[in-house]
Amino acid sequence: MHPVELSSARLTLRELRPTDVDGLLRVYGDPEAVRHLSFTPRTRQQCAAIVEAAMTDAEREVRSVYMLAVARQKELVGAARLAVDERPHSAQIGFALRPDLWGQGFGSELVQLLLRLGFAELGLKRIWGARSPENQASERVMLRAGMVEEGRIRRHLWTRNAWRDSIVHSILDDEWTTDSVEHKS
Repeated sequence: MHPVELSSARLTLRELRPTDVDGLLRVYGDPEAVRHLSFTPRTRQQCAAIVEAAMTDAEREVRSVYMLAVARQKELVGAARLAVDERPHSAQIGFALRPDLWGQGFGSELVQLLLRLGFAELGLKRIWGARSPENQASERVMLRAGMVEEGRIRRHLWTRNAWRDSIVHSILDDEWTTDSVEHKS
């Protein structure tokens, strides 16, 4: 599927563009926004490299990584990723939003867009995500989307000079419904 462009009531999930570097930096460069992610704040140069890699991936004939912009009224306010696993029926999602948008339902809307991309557009059978055990907001978002907590991967990631566990959530295609949060906003 190229180009990706899916919209909900308040958000659009679309391909990254060269003009998105500064917007991505406002998300990935913000220590609060990445506090629970697997990496420390990114520099402008690193954000530019992410955008460039995403644009290259978007041109591939067989695409396994969808690194996308989350836009609100045409402004990048977050980033989302869907990566197809080795077994192409399954994919992992990841997402981040600017902290000034937290607590307003945007995370739930964003996850529904990722699930729609995976299930309705790509025909996947299983979508999963891993979160920091301390990230209760991400837990609520994934549970609200119908994702089931599968368990803990111990010492999953080495980040910020320490090992971190991850909590895995997943949803299957026949568990996902289009009566999602995006329609209730």
